[in-house]
Amino acid sequence: MNEKAIADFIFELSVLKKLPRSGSFIAGVARPDTVGEHVFRASEIAYILAEIEGGNGEHSSFLAMIHDNGEARIGDHHRIMNAYFDAGDAEMRAFFDQTKCLPEKIGEKFRKGFEEFEEQKTTEAQCAKDADYLELAFQAKEFLEQGFTGKQNWLDNIEGHLTTESAQKLFSTLQEKSANDWWKNLKK
Repeated sequence: MNEKAIADFIFELSVLKKLPRSGSFIAGVARPDTVGEHVFRASEIAYILAEIEGGNGEHSSFLAMIHDNGEARIGDHHRIMNAYFDAGDAEMRAFFDQTKCLPEKIGEKFRKGFEEFEEQKTTEAQCAKDADYLELAFQAKEFLEQGFTGKQNWLDNIEGHLTTESAQKLFSTLQEKSANDWWKNLKK
C-alpha cells in the first residue's frame, strides 16, 4: 500500500469542498453550493431511493458519492459549457487517473462504480443518478426561496430526467413544500 499516494488522493478530494457548482453562477447565485456539498446530500438521497426501489442503498450511495470525483481535476461544467467540449470524457479520464494511486482492489471498485453510474443499467445506478438530479432540485428550490429566480429553469427541466417512481414522487412533493417547512413543527 502506498500511503503517500492515498493521502494525496484524499487531499485532492478536498478540492470538491471548495469547488462551486458552476450552473448557479449563471442563475445569479452569488455564493453557490460546492460540489462536495452536492455530493454529500446526493449520496444520502441515493441511499433512500435505492432502499425504496428495492435496491442496495449502500451501493447506490457509493455510486453517488464518487460520481463527481473527476471534477476535482476538470472543474464543474454546466450544460452551456458542455456544448463546447466533451466534459463527460474528460471527467472519466480524470477519475480513472485519480484512482490509479489506490490499492488495486479499491481502485477497481471505484472505476467499476463510475462505469456503472454512467451506464445506468442497474437500479442502484438509476437511483444514484436520480439522486444527483433531485439534489439539484432541492438546492434550486432553496435558492428560489432566497430570491434567485434563475433557478426556476432547473426545476422546470429536472422532472423529465427522473427515472424511478420514488424520485418522481419525491420531486412532486418538494415542489409543494417550502424549504423551511422541516423546522416549523419542531419549535416549542
